[in-house]
Amino acid sequence: MASSSASLSNETQLPKTVFAIVVKGHWDNLLRPQIGSRVPLRIINQVLLHFSLYASSSSSFSWSFFKWVESIPNYKHSLQSSWLMIHILTKQKQFKTAQDMLEKIALKDFLSSPSVLNALVSFTHDDSDVNSHVLSWLVIFYAKSNMTQDAIQVFEHMRVNRFKPHLPACTVLLNSLVKDRLTDTVWKLYKKMVKVGVVANIRIYNVLIHACCKSGDVEKAEQLLSEMEFKGIFPDLFTYNTLISLYCKKGMHYEALSVQYRMERGGVSPDIVTFNSLIYGYCREGRMREALRLFNEIKGAIPNHVTYTTLIDGYSRANSLDEALRLREVMEAKGLYPGVVTYNSILRKLCQEGRIKDANKLLNEMSEKKIVPDNITCNTLINAYCKIGDMRSALKVRNKMLEAGLKPDRFTYKALVHGFCKAQEMESAKDSLFAMLDAGFSPSYCTYSWLVDGYCKQNNENAAVELAEEFVQRGMCVDISVYRALIRRLCKIEKIDCAQRVFSVMQQEGILGDSVVYSSLAYAYLKAGEEITASEMLEEMYKRRLMITLKIYRSFSASYAGDKDILGIFWDRVVERGLISKPILEHIQQLKIHS
Repeated sequence: MASSSASLSNETQLPKTVFAIVVKGHWDNLLRPQIGSRVPLRIINQVLLHFSLYASSSSSFSWSFFKWVESIPNYKHSLQSSWLMIHILTKQKQFKTAQDMLEKIALKDFLSSPSVLNALVSFTHDDSDVNSHVLSWLVIFYAKSNMTQDAIQVFEHMRVNRFKPHLPACTVLLNSLVKDRLTDTVWKLYKKMVKVGVVANIRIYNVLIHACCKSGDVEKAEQLLSEMEFKGIFPDLFTYNTLISLYCKKGMHYEALSVQYRMERGGVSPDIVTFNSLIYGYCREGRMREALRLFNEIKGAIPNHVTYTTLIDGYSRANSLDEALRLREVMEAKGLYPGVVTYNSILRKLCQEGRIKDANKLLNEMSEKKIVPDNITCNTLINAYCKIGDMRSALKVRNKMLEAGLKPDRFTYKALVHGFCKAQEMESAKDSLFAMLDAGFSPSYCTYSWLVDGYCKQNNENAAVELAEEFVQRGMCVDISVYRALIRRLCKIEKIDCAQRVFSVMQQEGILGDSVVYSSLAYAYLKAGEEITASEMLEEMYKRRLMITLKIYRSFSASYAGDKDILGIFWDRVVERGLISKPILEHIQQLKIHS
């Protein structure tokens, strides 16, 4: 008993002894066998805790001791000892060294894990200022490393433990979410930031307005601007440019020009980004005369690649290819050499006009100038070849695309499916569809429609039905969207028996039909004169509370516009069965009045 208490006393005293030796500068004593051999690794953390308590008076010794310990054979600092050292360095305002250490351990030690953070912070929980510093750096590091979820986990840990995040950390985290277009998460996190006492500055407001620009939310952006002005935070060039960009994307030219006037009145000079957004707004709507006038009026800024490319794209879309080509020459004369985006604009127009030879000449010019084609370049050519049924050339471009290290995207596959269907090469069309699904892309209704129409043109409706069965045979995980598209198209072309077979396959797979599936089948049966079956479909909708939305109503009305009598009867049956809510019904009636 006496020996164990003596051992415990030694264990308690040893960290103090080592701390005293280091502070007094007697490093040689640590190397003596009677002391050095008695310093177990767990003592290191206790010594560092002493340094943490006396950080200001022992600033020059803690780092020296930490580095000296690394020289002990077979010793490796634990996560706890590194964390303590980061805190000591932060207290001593040696921020660069502390941040470097933090970034080294951030990736390999799963610092964003709640359990790891809880264990580490328990060492230093009383020092909230230092914890706020260190954890804010961690948020910034993860956000800048595109590890957004890790950054959010660290932020949530700070919030729960009432450590106030620093403004730069909030700005970087929100900005990374905006870049990923996670705008809903931006607003949720911002509300949480405000609750823990974060007061937004101009940088945070700029990020929030940028989020509005990404989501096209004009009303929210204007609310934020009013909030800024109420708090005495003056908009800067970035604020104004973001607002102008948002208004131009929405076609709100008057509002965009009002912002330009307002910024100039406030002493903020427009830059080329301002003018580019305004020119884009005009080009987007084909108002090339106004776009060119604004271009000629640019003052205090120099037109750049974006300016000329925007105008070239605008003229190409407005069927003024000669003017687009002239502007390209002007661009080159000013030492601004067109990049792949500029060439893509001209290439798209050439392909739209069926000038494939000229498109290939342009492609050769790109090669001579060492301008590397991108996915848009390749997809434009593939789509052009598919439209004229030249599938051999389309596949050649696809193969060159693969050789260049580019991956086919949903537009590549969509063009190939369409091309093969048009050329009546249905097996190749089907292979392209499955390749699209294997690559993780979801085909649209149009894509399935082309396949169904292609098979029906060959009087091979069974192949369209077997397509659904083949999904199952291949073990592919398909959702309702696949069956919905097939059923919808088969009903549209009045192949009701085939649509019913696909519906049966869907049910066998345990997938329940939605409003579109049942209403498509109900309408097709009603049109075919099978009123009882149509009523059964509507009854099933009622039982499952599947309602007709405004989107479905508009889609059906447009798709079956030529069936006015039957369509009217169908909507009457739907209303009778209570499948349209009162607000939707009132909205539909308003639409009828104004049509």
